[in-house]
Amino acid sequence: MLLDPRGPRFAAALTTVVLAVALVTGSGWLVLAQAVVFALTAVHPRLGPYGLLFRVLVAPRLAPPAELEPVAPVRFAQLVGLAFATVGAAGWLAGVPLLGLVATAAALAAAFLNAAFGLCLGCEGYLAVRRLTGHPLTARVPVPPR
Repeated sequence: MLLDPRGPRFAAALTTVVLAVALVTGSGWLVLAQAVVFALTAVHPRLGPYGLLFRVLVAPRLAPPAELEPVAPVRFAQLVGLAFATVGAAGWLAGVPLLGLVATAAALAAAFLNAAFGLCLGCEGYLAVRRLTGHPLTARVPVPPR
């Protein structure tokens, strides 16, 4: 399965906003809500809440994508985000704000890099592991002509 790479980037922008608000407010519940979004998106990236918003509200207003990306790196990146958000939420909710702050800030930094520069750290990590294990995967493929 292939995805429009603009969808995960849109999702990263929304994630950046959510995690920035969580950091400013110290809301473990908001970080936990983002963890749920990460979990749902890891199960099916096209049907995650932010992906649905992209497909319904944004994609129809854009030209078709020039290239597509495989789902596996995006799914892995969502699992990494889930791990950081889970630790962050646990920190905030368990009364260990330094843990909540550090884990949430790390997730925020990764989301921001993807939203602002198109650099998905989790995706790049997945692709690096595939190359190191002798199973390289193309990051992007051109959209076939119709």
